[in-house]
Amino acid sequence: MSVLQPDSARVDEIRPAANHDERREGRAPDILLLHYTGMKTAEAACERLASPEGGVSCHYVVLEDGRLLQMVAEDRRAWHAGVSNWEGETDVNSRSIGIEIVNPGHEFGYRDFPASQIETVIELCRDICARRGVQPERVLAHSDVAPQRKQDPGEKFPWDRLAAAGVGHWAPPAPLAEGATIVQGDEGEPVEHLQTLLSLYGYGVEIDGRFDAATSAVVRAFQRHFRPERVDGAADFSTCATLRNLLAALPAR
Repeated sequence: MSVLQPDSARVDEIRPAANHDERREGRAPDILLLHYTGMKTAEAACERLASPEGGVSCHYVVLEDGRLLQMVAEDRRAWHAGVSNWEGETDVNSRSIGIEIVNPGHEFGYRDFPASQIETVIELCRDICARRGVQPERVLAHSDVAPQRKQDPGEKFPWDRLAAAGVGHWAPPAPLAEGATIVQGDEGEPVEHLQTLLSLYGYGVEIDGRFDAATSAVVRAFQRHFRPERVDGAADFSTCATLRNLLAALPAR
């Protein structure tokens, strides 16, 4: 087996992971998927990500002090996305590079991400996007591709700072305002229209006109990424306006 070599000049340490395989059907990575580690300590997270018994892995880990570890070569398929969907693609692992950002997450005391850590995330993302041709709208959150299972990297993650540095797709969130809100249990054309817009952006949502728990989870994931001021899974005016603005800002496909 070849020795893991850093793909990015930004890497501070190589710490090989056991779990990885070939990208299926010769696919090249065109998604950058951001996670938080969601464990009590950085060392516990790194041990799990490296261990064969953990059943998971990632390409990179960004520590809170800004140091960068590489665990899997970018050309290999790391096991970080799990059951997931984006634009109808269900093998997100074969299409993505996974970056784990150390943070205890919602279960163990979710906290703000240190500035030094975010600077490294930005530098790494800019490097990968430049080398791999990853488009801004394909820099995603784990919760975007697995909204019913995952919350990371969560509403505290500064997507606006990344966008200001040229990383990711962004539109300023529409302000909170009074008005009609679509909530769980609603049915009909407004729900179907909302589901269609979410699907057009890339979310894996069934277009059936029923605002069920699955649709609410997708709305919550959207809010965590793009309208974090209030994350409640209800499609209010601000959420819908922000979604429309993001769609309008997408490049022609």
